[in-house]
Amino acid sequence: MLNKVCLIVFLFFSIPSFAGDQATMGKTKLTFTIVAPKSLSQEGKQLFLSHAEWMKSTHHHTGPQALLSYDVSEMNELTNPTDLKSKPTGNVIFILSEIYETDAGVEDHFARTPDWKDWPKFDKWLKKCKVTKVSAAKIFNSLTWNGK
Repeated sequence: MLNKVCLIVFLFFSIPSFAGDQATMGKTKLTFTIVAPKSLSQEGKQLFLSHAEWMKSTHHHTGPQALLSYDVSEMNELTNPTDLKSKPTGNVIFILSEIYETDAGVEDHFARTPDWKDWPKFDKWLKKCKVTKVSAAKIFNSLTWNGK
């Protein structure tokens, strides 16, 4: 009996330690995965640099429309995505990830998009790539440690 009580107490106190900082739980995430031919990768990188500057200067930092996190990553697409030493396909994958306080942030973002000077170029570039868009997914599981 004592062993069961000890196990329950251990589990009760240890579960939160595995959860990390859950500051993004319940927030709204916008994610685009873009597979671009290698010949279009430099153009994509330049467009994302412009996009980041626009985001920085136009998006809310507080309140229900707040942009909480923004990042873009890239890597060569691999023939076997789980083997980092596998042969590249010749394409480049870009992953855009934005986290907002609520869906209102995504709605605000899309309302502002036509004002971005490079939006027509970005839209044209996207049409030359394979794109998966997830506009407003709720984060239900999160492990973050604030860069520590």
